[in-house]
Amino acid sequence: MSLIVAPDPSWPTQAKAEADRWSDSRIDSLVTVHHIGSTAVPGLPAKPIIDLIPVFESETAMDAARPQIEALGFEWLGEFGLPGQRYCRADDPETGKRRVQAHCYVAGSDEITRHLAFRDALRANAALRAGYAAIKGKCAALHPGDMHGYGDCKSDWVQKAEARAINALATKETS
Repeated sequence: MSLIVAPDPSWPTQAKAEADRWSDSRIDSLVTVHHIGSTAVPGLPAKPIIDLIPVFESETAMDAARPQIEALGFEWLGEFGLPGQRYCRADDPETGKRRVQAHCYVAGSDEITRHLAFRDALRANAALRAGYAAIKGKCAALHPGDMHGYGDCKSDWVQKAEARAINALATKETS
């Protein structure tokens, strides 16, 4: 079983609906919600899970929003191995399959910059997108059903591409 599926043109609409749900629920100190990951890049194969970055005013406010986030049907897992992050996930109640992952951060976090720079670079560069699709396909084939093996397999490629995207963003901002 492959971890990735063909691109679904409804992913951006699904992400917007989920982001709107967060915003409409008036979660305290929520600044904005970004759609990230492969489902945010048109034409890119992906795991069929929407990744979001909800952005909060402060870490205290982010932690205080936990009951509101859980009321939306998300499981709160805290930092989940990444300092400064609050990871939440929501599964489809009918199928039990993961449907949304929320990687919450405080405004100004380098993690937000990293994710958005990579997403935007993939959206803007067809060759980069094709390269990422190829590495994703290779890693999914080498590690069918193994999420950790798949992630480890593509990690070096992603880190290099993210570094180039952040560098390009920094160069653009200083020119």
